[in-house]
Amino acid sequence: MILAIYTLCAFTAFCCSILLFHAAKLTNSRMLFWSGFCFALLTVTNVLVIVDYYLIIDRQLWPIRHGIVLVGLAALIYGLIFEEH
Repeated sequence: MILAIYTLCAFTAFCCSILLFHAAKLTNSRMLFWSGFCFALLTVTNVLVIVDYYLIIDRQLWPIRHGIVLVGLAALIYGLIFEEH
């Protein structure tokens, strides 16, 4: 059951990133681009959660996951502050 929840979280973040990138392309909005980039990195993080808990036994990927989330949220904050007129 937990695997299904993690998979749905990754799928939802992936769908959000695709929709945001598509909207950014249509409207030329840089804020939508940075939001899509953030959700793309959140997708990678959710996939790494699945890999960490179910495939890798001897290593923990939490430092990598937290670093990716930090970069994604920094990109989102950058887009919210500097890219919208």
